Amino acid sequence: MQGGAQAIAYAESRQYTEPLFVFVVMVVSASRPVLQAVRRLVDATAARLPLPAALARTWLCLALVPLLGSLVTEPAAMTLAALMLGPLVFRPEVPERMKYAALGTLFVNVSIGGLLTSFAAPPVLMVAATWQWDSWHMASQFGWKAVLAVLVNATGATWLLRRHLRLPPPAADDVPAVPAGVAALHLAVLAAVVALAHHPVMFLGVFLFFLGYVQAYARHQSPLILKEALLVGFFLAGLVIHGGLQQWWIAPVLGSLGETPLFFGALGLER
Repeated sequence: MQGGAQAIAYAESRQYTEPLFVFVVMVVSASRPVLQAVRRLVDATAARLPLPAALARTWLCLALVPLLGSLVTEPAAMTLAALMLGPLVFRPEVPERMKYAALGTLFVNVSIGGLLTSFAAPPVLMVAATWQWDSWHMASQFGWKAVLAVLVNATGATWLLRRHLRLPPPAADDVPAVPAGVAALHLAVLAAVVALAHHPVMFLGVFLFFLGYVQAYARHQSPLILKEALLVGFFLAGLVIHGGLQQWWIAPVLGSLGETPLFFGALGLER
């Protein structure tokens, strides 16, 4: 209503680093070499647990992978865990309520699984520098509590799902092994994207290199989840654009609340 120049100026005043990062890290983490490397880690760990293979894999996808979010960030952990849980839990014959139980547990565990470090969880990032919280502080004050909660949640959900869990048929896992060099490069790209999470020009440059590499070595790749990641990125960018237009009433309301009403208000909005 104020004109094109004003609209462009407002759009350019917004910070789009998080939507761009989430898009990039989802695409990279869901690539076949990264997914295969994490699946091998989960399978090797599951083989050492005194549980049936399906239960062990499910428990690890709900516990270990969300905790990896403290290293590879929450969007990457969510992507990896969801893709690995798909053939185990999200099958047509599994009751819908059981699928929702697994999905809800995954959401919660990923949300708190990034508390072991000071750089992986967005809520921590907002205050870590101001309050001088390093990774040791996060792990010693909050992280160990998050680990306990993740383990309890994963155990409860796996117990609920125990009668519905099945290993995928052999054909589903019959994918050619990715050479170690290709897997190492993909993991290096993922590490670089995470390390450069606050520098969009840099991690987008790394991502463009990654896209070129995927095209050059297509025989070691599966289709990238560009569409799915774009949907998430556009959603987050929409929050950035429209959220700024709500400051006129949100800021005064939140600023006028005391600690207790603010806590319960935030809890209600979260739920």
